[in-house]
Amino acid sequence: MEKSKPVYDKKAAHAKAESYCAYQERSQQEVRDKLYDWGLHHDEVEEVITELILTNFLNEERFAMAYVSGKFNIKRWGKIKIKQGLKLKKVPEKMIIKALNSIDYDDYLAVILAAAEKKAPFISEKDPYKKKYKLVSYLMGKGFESNLISEVLKANNLS
Repeated sequence: MEKSKPVYDKKAAHAKAESYCAYQERSQQEVRDKLYDWGLHHDEVEEVITELILTNFLNEERFAMAYVSGKFNIKRWGKIKIKQGLKLKKVPEKMIIKALNSIDYDDYLAVILAAAEKKAPFISEKDPYKKKYKLVSYLMGKGFESNLISEVLKANNLS
């Protein structure tokens, strides 16, 4: 038997949404989905979203910056993977670009190098071309751009 979802009135949902947003940065879409889960209807959901924006509990730009910072500094993801994550959360393109531009270029290259140096010893491949292919594939899987991967590998004699 499926556990029924709690249904809140607009006021209770608003209070709950405030604490949901206060706990960590959220995208508008995450909050919207949560409000629908709590049984609110379209008009109520949009009213609560508007109120949360006006009281600064919900700030899409702040969310995008926090998301980029966390995924880059903690998870060590590349820009492609971060951008996909933000698109899934329906963050506007302009905000995605602005947030991605907050990543320092030299730090970004250093993260690519660190990931390559960490992974390379574990690739058990004798053929240097196959070994490089596996390393590049791994780095692309982490969301790094192929041109930057090539640049970093060449500059550090890893290619």
